[in-house]
Amino acid sequence: MSRTVLDMYNCSMKKRDYKNFSEKSIYHLYNRGNNKQTVFYDEQDYRAFLFRIGLALGIDTEVLNNNEFLRMPKSRVRITKSPPGLYGLHGFCLMPNHFHLLIEQFENRSISKFMSKICTSFSMYMNKKYNRVGHVFQDRFKSVPIENNSQLMWTSAYIHMNPVKGSLVTVPHEYKWSSFNDLAGNRKLPITHTDFINYIFETKENFIKQTLAVDMSRTVLDNELV
Repeated sequence: MSRTVLDMYNCSMKKRDYKNFSEKSIYHLYNRGNNKQTVFYDEQDYRAFLFRIGLALGIDTEVLNNNEFLRMPKSRVRITKSPPGLYGLHGFCLMPNHFHLLIEQFENRSISKFMSKICTSFSMYMNKKYNRVGHVFQDRFKSVPIENNSQLMWTSAYIHMNPVKGSLVTVPHEYKWSSFNDLAGNRKLPITHTDFINYIFETKENFIKQTLAVDMSRTVLDNELV
């Protein structure tokens, strides 16, 4: 994954259109906490966000609550479960003050609706839990369309190396709030669609090797998250 791919990613960010999402397309979505503040304070907060992603993907509550990384059995979740098959989550990473999602829109139902469900419900959860008011996230989420396999591979690697870049861990498999272990190991979260990324990288070994080798040079994206 060369510098050319990094330059291409920076260029593609300048062409973002927050209104137009197309079916059969993959997007890198991300946002940070309002005023750059922390979004996820403890493990329950990480699970609460992932649980809502699961519902927005159309996964049954029982399936989500049967998974230790996702379960929220005692929490009342204010979100309507989506019909299954509208979206696919190819990768994710939740950092303390921001998140990254690699989402595919399978049908003609905008990703904006998907994100609105998640972020609105999560903001209600956070405001109630921490006795606060106002926005949890900064403005509207950002999106970058994925235009080819090289960009997809670089973006996946960049997302999964975020905890290393942020000095939270020394290697990506040590960080459990990303999809790295679903793609590189034997963890099988029901929210993560692993087949396509595994197909693009061909083998888990290639996924691990190319993720660890990604160029983590400063990008336009960093300016929006730091």
